Amino acid sequence: MSSLKDRLAQVTTFMGGSKSANELPWHPDNTKLPTRKNLPSIPGAPEGAAWVWGKDDYLGRLNLLTPTRVKAAAAEIKTGEMVPLNLPLNVPETPAFGREKFVHTIKCLHENIAYDDKYELNTQSGTQWDGFRHFAHMATETFYNGTKGKDILGPESNENCSIHHWADHGIAGRGVLLDYWAYANANGMKYDPYTSHAITFDDLYKCGKAQGIDIRPEAQGGDIKVGDILMIRSGFVDAYNSRTPEERRSLALRRHAIGEADEQRFAGIAQEEAVIDWLHDAYFAAVVGDAPSFERWPTPKEYYLHEYILALWGMPLGEMWDLERLAAKCRETNRWFFFMTSAPANVPAGVSSHANAIAIF
Repeated sequence: MSSLKDRLAQVTTFMGGSKSANELPWHPDNTKLPTRKNLPSIPGAPEGAAWVWGKDDYLGRLNLLTPTRVKAAAAEIKTGEMVPLNLPLNVPETPAFGREKFVHTIKCLHENIAYDDKYELNTQSGTQWDGFRHFAHMATETFYNGTKGKDILGPESNENCSIHHWADHGIAGRGVLLDYWAYANANGMKYDPYTSHAITFDDLYKCGKAQGIDIRPEAQGGDIKVGDILMIRSGFVDAYNSRTPEERRSLALRRHAIGEADEQRFAGIAQEEAVIDWLHDAYFAAVVGDAPSFERWPTPKEYYLHEYILALWGMPLGEMWDLERLAAKCRETNRWFFFMTSAPANVPAGVSSHANAIAIF
């Protein structure tokens, strides 16, 4: 039966779409999508780049969230129950990596009658989307689709890869949660999310199996559809909530440096070929984690997953999302797929954004 399922999924995939994925630009509704190892070569792009949606594209994998796929994802709404996915703006009280604290000021316009408020916010300090301007392919100093540092700051700055492109398009689709934190604890794999614990593809595959999900792409016989939005609970928010304010502050202020000398350490997805292949080949529209870094930090490799996810593939990356209530709801209902939506800030030339996200069951 498994072999038959694999064959049917492959036939369905290759029958879908009307244009070969070797022809550029790709059509967003195309289902003939190549594996990472079979990506077309793109002149002027780093090796492994998937800049396939056109020379002026700044949506990347969000192109996969077509009306057809969003409508199909809406079928996941059964009860209408909503689960917010944002931490409060002042959490963490002391952000990691030396980032500024959130500052909220209330301005009195007329005493007892009218008030405004003002925010001072580093978009990377809490629940966030990493925009395409956030992290470059380091060897070539190139951001997604050829954007350079001079496009972001300086006299030639422009709106290439600005976060407002995401806001203009919108983010909505089918979310899937892998509750690795619960799986690890249930199976005696104890670790501290404030350490650089690596979560491998094999770990996630077994976690998915325990939840009743085959995390392979549909084209390979699995349950992941093109355009799904992946969420992985590594346990950071749970660990944060279990510590005292003094412990949180001390851990957040660990010395930050480049490479293995970095004392900022967080559990996350392993830097390994199996993970890179899976993240690419599943054609997620976006990926999300609950820790300050989606990937294990610091990386023990010569590369960061951020380079692949953001710069090479143009895949939105969410970090420090509150997946606690979501995990509880998924376990209560035994439903690991749901509809989700997010409204990034509409800031022309912006780098990143608070997530403003919600899951709907």
